[in-house]
Amino acid sequence: MSIESASNQWVCDLVAYEPGKPIEETARELGLAPEEIIKLASNENPLGPSPLAKEAMRAEIEKAHLYPDGGGYKLRSALAEKHGVAFENVILGNGSNEIIELLCHSFLKPGVALIAAEHAFVVYKLMATLFGADYKEVPDPGFVHDLEGMADAITPETRLVFIANPNNPTGTLVGQEEIDRFVERLPEHVVAVFDEAYFEFLPDAPDAIKHVKAGKNVVVMRTFSKAQGLSALRIGYGLASAPIAGLLNRARQPFNANAMAQAAALASMQDEDHIAATVENNRIGIEFFQGAFAERGWEFVPSAANFVLVNVGDGDRVFGELLKKGVIVRAMRGYQLPDWVRISVGTPSQNERCLEELDAILAS
Repeated sequence: MSIESASNQWVCDLVAYEPGKPIEETARELGLAPEEIIKLASNENPLGPSPLAKEAMRAEIEKAHLYPDGGGYKLRSALAEKHGVAFENVILGNGSNEIIELLCHSFLKPGVALIAAEHAFVVYKLMATLFGADYKEVPDPGFVHDLEGMADAITPETRLVFIANPNNPTGTLVGQEEIDRFVERLPEHVVAVFDEAYFEFLPDAPDAIKHVKAGKNVVVMRTFSKAQGLSALRIGYGLASAPIAGLLNRARQPFNANAMAQAAALASMQDEDHIAATVENNRIGIEFFQGAFAERGWEFVPSAANFVLVNVGDGDRVFGELLKKGVIVRAMRGYQLPDWVRISVGTPSQNERCLEELDAILAS
């Protein structure tokens, strides 16, 4: 008898999430110096963390022997004030990914279903598989979430509907009217989850939080990994009605948000200049890549996030060739897009180097 036969079959069926290739691993494999490598694969902030966040992290080191505030009072209070909700409407996570897992702990089991778009964040499917639930993909014409189609797909077995807005990996956005119509159609047994990891990059963002304030079965997820540049600390949060937030709090591990992450996140909220510089760098980078792709006649998806999805003919080949040159992007075969790669916005010099290497590869 193998240990696999004694294990949870849903875990055996799971394909582990494959993150963007790390700089250190690439350096070891290819014999390159780490400083020669640029990573434009994981939608990280090329400007790094806020100076205020760095200062807060350094101060927190002196208290590393103490457990963090398991209730996250300071950070949750600041987030509640920022978004105009009550303290009990805020849940912290070890990255917003943990909020996804807590939702699945709370609502998924065999015989129920999770709905997502065809080209949505792959973790939704992984979590549905892990909990033995059905996973239903709804086509996304033009790579945009079809919220009417997603509402039509809801059945008595549906428990969760995930809407990434902007969506990863396509960068597309659904607007306020579509969101409002979708929430109006939401049955009482279904929770709609708006995954807004790239919210800060939107100049005119739709408001999903108003539905949380109205007491609807809506969860809005945000993260400090992207615009705030705190990916390594794994800190995110969700906003939900008190009953839903209460369920998620019961499902989470004690001390799931570490002290350094809480302190850095709280400090980063106060650094508006850093966020503004990040957003401006991203605007310039998006215009650079999309302008260059249009000039060359390459198919791409106009992006509302901090990355661009571009059709290069053979995503795996281009990923491999760029990797040899010390440029890490993300191949999209795992998202049913084998012809495409996703390129994160870097600094202007990183963007220029990526395009130069891409030009040389596609010319050959």
